[in-house]
Amino acid sequence: MHIGLGMPIADPVTLLDWARRADDGPFSTLGLLDRVVYDNPEPLIALSVVAGATSRIRVQTEVLLAPLRDTTLLAKQVATLDRMSGGRLVLGLGVGGRADDHLATGTELRTRGRRLDEQLAQLRRLWSGEPYSADCGPIGPAPIRPGGPELLFGGFKPVALERVARWGDGFLSAVPPNWAADLFDSVRKSWHEHGRVGEPRIVAQVNAALGPQDVVDDARAAIGAYYEFTGWAENMLSGLRTTTDEIRTVIKQFADLGADEVVLYCFGSDPEQVDRIADVID
Repeated sequence: MHIGLGMPIADPVTLLDWARRADDGPFSTLGLLDRVVYDNPEPLIALSVVAGATSRIRVQTEVLLAPLRDTTLLAKQVATLDRMSGGRLVLGLGVGGRADDHLATGTELRTRGRRLDEQLAQLRRLWSGEPYSADCGPIGPAPIRPGGPELLFGGFKPVALERVARWGDGFLSAVPPNWAADLFDSVRKSWHEHGRVGEPRIVAQVNAALGPQDVVDDARAAIGAYYEFTGWAENMLSGLRTTTDEIRTVIKQFADLGADEVVLYCFGSDPEQVDRIADVID
C-alpha cells in the first residue's frame, strides 16, 4: 500500500516545506486540489514548483477541472510538467460542479461532461504527436510516456466511472470505505467490459489532521469552507481522521478493498503533520 499526502491550499508559500519533508519521508505522492473562484494556488503551476523542489515523489492533481481550461494549452502545460519532472506527474481529472468557476472561465456548466470527453480525445492525439489539424502541425513537447501521463478520474456517476476504462489508468475515490466498495467494483467491471488488460489503479482520498487541537480546528474550518457550496460539508467533516488509530484503521480498510494508494489530504496548514503522519505509517 502506497501512502500519499494532499497538501493544504491556504498558503502556497508553505507548499515547498510540505514537499521537501514528504520527499524525504515514506510518501509516494503529493496531491493538490483545483478551483478557480477560490483562494487556492493554480495546481499545475504550484506542482511545477513542487516538482522542482523534490527529486522522487510524484505530483498529482486531485482533481484538475479540465473543462475550465483551453485544451491545447492544457496539453502543452501537462506535457511540459511531465517532461521536466522526469515523468512524475499523475493527472487526476474531473468535471467539477461550481457555476462560478464556469462563469469566471467563460465555459458551460451544463455540457462539462461532454466537453471533457472531447478534450480527452484531443489530449491523447496531441500527446501522441499527431498534428493539431490538416493546417496545423504537432504541439510539443512530447510527454515521457507515449500518449501522455498517467490519468486518474474522480467522480461518482456511471458516466464518470466509465471514463476510467475509456480513457484512463485508474480511479480517484473521495468517499469513505463503506461507500467505496461498490464504486471500486463498478470501475473494475467497466474496465474488463472495455477489454482493458490488468486492473485499474485505485487511489482513495481521506481527509486527515494530526496534531494539537489547533491543527484539527484549522483543518475543520478549511474543509467546511471548501465544501460549503456542495451542501454536504458536514459529511466531509464527519470523515476527518484526527488520531493515529483512525488513520491506521482507514488505511487498512482501503487496503482490504484492494486500493493501491491512500492519499491523506491535509487541509490544516501545519507542515509538521508530514512528520507526524510519517511516524504513523512507518
